[in-house]
Amino acid sequence: MNKKPIIYILSDSIGETAQKVVSAVLVQFPELKLTDIRRYPFIEDERMLLDILNEVLKENGVIVHTLVSKKFVSLVMNFCKETGLSYIDVMSPLTSVLHAKTGISPLEEPGALHKLDEHYFSRVSAIEFAVKYDDGKDPRSFLLADFVLLGVSRTSKTPLSMYLANNNFKVANLPIIPEATLPKELFEIDPTKIIGLTSSAHSLMKIRKSRLRTLGLNEDASYSSETRIEEELAFANELYQKLGIQVIDVEHRAIEETAALICALT
Repeated sequence: MNKKPIIYILSDSIGETAQKVVSAVLVQFPELKLTDIRRYPFIEDERMLLDILNEVLKENGVIVHTLVSKKFVSLVMNFCKETGLSYIDVMSPLTSVLHAKTGISPLEEPGALHKLDEHYFSRVSAIEFAVKYDDGKDPRSFLLADFVLLGVSRTSKTPLSMYLANNNFKVANLPIIPEATLPKELFEIDPTKIIGLTSSAHSLMKIRKSRLRTLGLNEDASYSSETRIEEELAFANELYQKLGIQVIDVEHRAIEETAALICALT
């Protein structure tokens, strides 16, 4: 039995949806992390599709597709039935159910999800905002942000800011350092927009030591000292109480989970 099958992602758009489905499933099979994944986006005609299908047949691969054209969907289905290839049609089952329930015919328009609409440009703007105002670069941004994230070093401020930006939130963040002067803008904005991030000193110590090793620096520096981290956390928690803000412990939470908690506050 082939332990690491080749997975072919076929799409008449960019194939991002199928890629995400494949990635989500492969997480459940850690031994297949090196599986060969071949992505064929923007399939435009039957000849092109048939050439790809013959390649899949030669390699005895697995097809995952998000084709929306009935002609293409039928071609893949019939080809796989005749040859015994395995395939997953990501789009058709739900499309058929919605058509049956509503009587509304689907557009069959490739790439409809990725049209450059108002939502798209809003997301791009939010991402640009997060990059521009990362790490407390300009405290005046706090007045424009949907959320302001506070936290000591390595509490996931930047990745969390970027994740929220991808969900159309404008996010600024500020590292909390006991010796640094706090910007006055921090006390001028609505406290409900400010989120304090925290973790345990031991967890942050391990993360910081790992970070220093990656950079080729001395992992026993003051930055990764548990005593120093405890001082930073105490200062941060005192500030959080003073501001009267929501605090989230990120130690055992994925970025997605923390983001969901923040979004629930809106």
